[in-house]
Amino acid sequence: MRIAIVTDTWPPEINGVALTVHGLAHGLADLGHAIQVVRPQPADTRLDSHELRLEQHFVPGLPLPRYRGLRFGLPVPRRLHRLWRSQRPDAIYLATEGPLGHSALNAAMALDIPTCSGLHTRFDHYACHYGLPQLQHWVLAGMRRFHNRAGATLVATRALEKELRGHGFACVQQLARAVDTTRFHPRHRDPALRQAWGVEETQPVLLHVGRLAAEKNLSLLLRVHQQLGESGCPARTVIVGDGPLRAAMQAAHPEIIFTGMLQGQALASAYASADLFAFPSLSETFGNVLLEAMASGLPVVAYNHAAAGEHLLGELGSTRIDCGDEMAFIQQCLRLARCADSRRQLGRLAQQQMQALSPQRVTAEFARLLTSLDRLEAA
Repeated sequence: MRIAIVTDTWPPEINGVALTVHGLAHGLADLGHAIQVVRPQPADTRLDSHELRLEQHFVPGLPLPRYRGLRFGLPVPRRLHRLWRSQRPDAIYLATEGPLGHSALNAAMALDIPTCSGLHTRFDHYACHYGLPQLQHWVLAGMRRFHNRAGATLVATRALEKELRGHGFACVQQLARAVDTTRFHPRHRDPALRQAWGVEETQPVLLHVGRLAAEKNLSLLLRVHQQLGESGCPARTVIVGDGPLRAAMQAAHPEIIFTGMLQGQALASAYASADLFAFPSLSETFGNVLLEAMASGLPVVAYNHAAAGEHLLGELGSTRIDCGDEMAFIQQCLRLARCADSRRQLGRLAQQQMQALSPQRVTAEFARLLTSLDRLEAA
């Protein structure tokens, strides 16, 4: 198949959408499909040999407010119409809903090319987190209009699929997320890194990885950190990531280790060198970092939402907290921070569970969904 992927975000940008879409694109190329990527022009347009196997088309873009280093693509309907009329794809995947995504959807519909969209971000929830709750209904309605024009909308969890169907989204399909269990693995634990963090081998490290922004419920993470200290637990808190709240958090809590954004081996080592992963966010459509933490052998404390609701099952359910129960979240973090045996047991179970989420399996399912778009649109 010839498949076009339209996205506002792509590595080296660090976020779940960029990494997921990048992985799907290269996974499809590994299966022999011809992949065309349409995205905003990056600062550095040089491509390494791995990227050169994808046909890439850059469009004008602008900086995304509040998200340093990110850009969104501007609408280019005529350019896309010309491109796809001369190099017609068999299917188009719209990974993001910005102006570029809207213009791509219009061009695809004018040319009668099958499309599917991905719902990766709950912009309707962001309206509340940024002090505009009165806009939540309107934002959701706009999202519904966009996605219902596509042949199918792909989401990462069964719970989100059910919720969106209840909100009037027409053809929602689940596509599981993958995790690289070779890159994220307990063997990457690094005593030298723990020494650099100033912790002893028996001292527990509470880790959080993610964007440091208002929608991530980081006040709860800081309450966990405070309770650990007040309880006399010798745990050390390490936060990986960057964002608009980092400066204020770092100034208020100089005792917390803030690493900034990490990638590659540095990120894998940070996961594996910790002992417990806390993820208090309720704004995610998924949360790739949970899978990375579990693959690295960490027990995870998270709300029964998104990736946690999908994957913290069975014996791992003891780390899944009812949404909004902050005291239970804090108490579970404290319990695991104090009990090395429980951490090891849950960490082993988590790491074993992630073996089923291979990138190859997820990419094959994505390809199957793309080939079935004609049937889905006709349904």
